[in-house]
Amino acid sequence: MVSPTTTDRLDVWRDLIREHFVALDIHADRRGSFAGAVRCHELGHLKVASVVSGPQGCRRTPGLARRDADVYLQVGLVAAGAARVAQDGREAVLRPGDFAVYETDRPFHWALQGEWELLVFTWPRSGIALADTASQQLTARTLTGRDGLGAIVGRMLRDLVVAPPELSAAGAVRLADEVAELVTTVAGEQVRPAAPTRAADDLLRRIDAHIAEHLGDPDLGPTGIAAAHFVSTRHLHRLFAHRGGTVAQQIQRMRLERCRRDLRDPRSDTRSITEISRRWGFTDAATFSRAFRTAYGVSPREWRATRPA
Repeated sequence: MVSPTTTDRLDVWRDLIREHFVALDIHADRRGSFAGAVRCHELGHLKVASVVSGPQGCRRTPGLARRDADVYLQVGLVAAGAARVAQDGREAVLRPGDFAVYETDRPFHWALQGEWELLVFTWPRSGIALADTASQQLTARTLTGRDGLGAIVGRMLRDLVVAPPELSAAGAVRLADEVAELVTTVAGEQVRPAAPTRAADDLLRRIDAHIAEHLGDPDLGPTGIAAAHFVSTRHLHRLFAHRGGTVAQQIQRMRLERCRRDLRDPRSDTRSITEISRRWGFTDAATFSRAFRTAYGVSPREWRATRPA
């Protein structure tokens, strides 16, 4: 990780936080001296950071959220001090080792106590395979890092800050995806929705197979998928919402994975990037390139160029 950027001025601190994360309304006790430090590195499309400072409140107001076009899913892990984070009508109280999920397109508030260190992990929200309604159930819940799966994931998160692994571009992207999956799994265990029936599981498997078989069809969408399986589009959307995603997200994720695979396949060397994207249902090259970069942190051309010799 690079050397930290430090400041002893609150106004500079606000700018520093906005530069590395998102704009926040920050209030700190001005009666004493102020100090803050941020150090960051990137792991594919995941930004990993350590933030250190003193007592303060950090608020993402509705106005700040509306003005920001970029949306992120973030995880804050308390390494020292204590904190409270509030979002979506809930408040999580965090002690050292605990962590919580929050999102930047809606108001949230951090109250940070003592001399604290917060480890912050930031993913583009569009690259997280969760429906909005599902992710809003995961925010501002205390995820303990002292036992169970939370302890395993918490140690891994701390290690990503303290001893970041040296990985290829492809390896970094895969790890960033897997860390997001693990974090949302830990948060999901706090919610524990009712288990789907076996019939619903079987139907979802058939639908996934249908999507995989028809990925090259640019018109593939919920209406046609529902009709092919003799269910309503409303029922189809409910099935995917229960699983924690949407039909459109599943289609795009599978298309991007096929493209990512082909771009690394020597047998596809004679095909252009546009040809590969159209093979899997993308009709616009610019849209495909943006979606690929959002999902994996690199452009299709950069991904293809990093193929091992």
